[in-house]
Amino acid sequence: MRVGYGRVSTRDQHPEAQHDALTSAGCQEIFIDTASGKLATRPQLEKALLTANRPGDQLVVTKLDRLGRSLEHLIELSKHLQDRGVDLIVLDQGIDTSTALGRLFFQIIGAIAEFEHALMSERTRDGLTAARARGRTGGQKPKLGPRQIKLARQMYNEIGQDGKHQHTVAQIATEFGVSRPTIYRALQKPDPGTET
Repeated sequence: MRVGYGRVSTRDQHPEAQHDALTSAGCQEIFIDTASGKLATRPQLEKALLTANRPGDQLVVTKLDRLGRSLEHLIELSKHLQDRGVDLIVLDQGIDTSTALGRLFFQIIGAIAEFEHALMSERTRDGLTAARARGRTGGQKPKLGPRQIKLARQMYNEIGQDGKHQHTVAQIATEFGVSRPTIYRALQKPDPGTET
């Protein structure tokens, strides 16, 4: 039996391409997880491994990075499949572990994928360190600048003749085109004019 497995990250929730490729490859059953590749628990992978568990079965994936979290995890999965007599087919890389060449190629590709991931992580860390050294902290750009925060605070502090706030937080948020939580966060920040 050919069993297909796919995974899409939580950011990119479009499994159709993988599903279509696995269907075209002749998979009778297809399981797709929506999760980060680093997560240890992937229920659909567990189901796929339970379904493809007899000698002669095949587990089919579109790309190697859809299957394992790391080289160690990929090798562990490969050994698990090999012990059960189940072959692994990776469509995009042309890997078929029913052959010795396929097993070798699988391990080489897995090592390269892990090396590439490690390099990306290292470059990201280096980039963040360099940005911090230049005084940049990263993250989202603030929705309100210091001048806007000052104006929002002035609007909020305006008291009418009835002793109540003249502007509601919702009105201030609408005025600046932001959400109410953004205004609440801005109002909680210390006023730069009052700091000594």
